[in-house]
Amino acid sequence: MTKIHLSLLKAQLNLDHDLDDVLLNHKLATAESWIECYIGTPMPDPMPVVLAEAALQLAAYWFQQREAVSFGVSMQAVPFGIRELLSPFRLAVTGRDTNAA
Repeated sequence: MTKIHLSLLKAQLNLDHDLDDVLLNHKLATAESWIECYIGTPMPDPMPVVLAEAALQLAAYWFQQREAVSFGVSMQAVPFGIRELLSPFRLAVTGRDTNAA
């Protein structure tokens, strides 16, 4: 179950039909999961609008670019700007144990 409502992603994509709802829900869930892994914490509830925007952009991009490879098109695994939106939420990992004596 995603934290972002499907209707918001459909608005992002300007879709007014239900033909792709299963795939859209999958893209949203995948985007939210990717973001959780990237920032190192579960998505908060309520979700800050910046995280929601990143998830919408990522899900929309993955919906529009469904193939891993395309010819004549510049493709990226994660579109420009997503990491910048997420950087304030990302946990820093230093490799140092702060609980050590």
